[in-house]
Amino acid sequence: MTQAFPRGLPFMKMHGAGNDFVVIDSRGRGAVTTPALARAVGDRNRGVGFDQLAEIRDSDVADFALDFWNSDGSRAGACGNASRCVSDYMMQQTGRDAVSFVTQRGRLHALRLADGRVSVNMGAPQRDWAEVPLAHAADTLHLPLPGDPVAIGMGNPHCVFFVADAEAVDLPAEGRRFETDPLFPQRTNVEFASLTAPDRLRMRVWERGAGITLACGSGACATAVAAHLRGLTGRHVTLDLDGGVLEIDWRDDGVWMAGPVARSFDGVLPPAFLDGLL
Repeated sequence: MTQAFPRGLPFMKMHGAGNDFVVIDSRGRGAVTTPALARAVGDRNRGVGFDQLAEIRDSDVADFALDFWNSDGSRAGACGNASRCVSDYMMQQTGRDAVSFVTQRGRLHALRLADGRVSVNMGAPQRDWAEVPLAHAADTLHLPLPGDPVAIGMGNPHCVFFVADAEAVDLPAEGRRFETDPLFPQRTNVEFASLTAPDRLRMRVWERGAGITLACGSGACATAVAAHLRGLTGRHVTLDLDGGVLEIDWRDDGVWMAGPVARSFDGVLPPAFLDGLL
């Protein structure tokens, strides 16, 4: 398939609060990303590097569709910050301040706020053990794991710990440990959060298939939902992550997330790089 790109494969590098992405626009030609391509492009030493890869596809029921890949070549069911970044790109293309798109979560919506930030509706949280999913029935508000975490699904499974000081957590060790716990048959993202004000949290995250990231949109949503369900906060929560600030608002129509977006640069993956990856 490399011959289909004699001049290489164009891409964009974007980030939302430091959560960085390679974005491939495949509208008009069909999806091209393979596990091998995602791994190669995701290599920060030999490729481009990213937390997730987002591929834009055509959709018959929305303005566009999105597929997400982790840097280890596995698929991601949702990526809130990438959704916001791509929505910003699509709003610039269309001259509109709102777009709809389709992911594994279904049809979602995004809009541009007056201050320039982009807000996306990530859909309703998945609170039943089978939806998260867990390997067996369990109380998702009090998982039978050390640290008494909460399980929330936001298209991806999340394991949320509330701790006295998120900064003190050994994130590499604890994130890796719980990502692959047998309770999570699809692995899980792992969040550690501490309450810093009545409706403000400090959060750090380990993402399945990516490791430590500066921010995680679906993780921020899951953490805000878990904090409200535990009685720690209201439904409108501000989260301070390593890469910036995200604002979460759990409404009747879904969990809305607002934050900054940025387009860092554009590039082209040359044919020689693509050889054997498509």
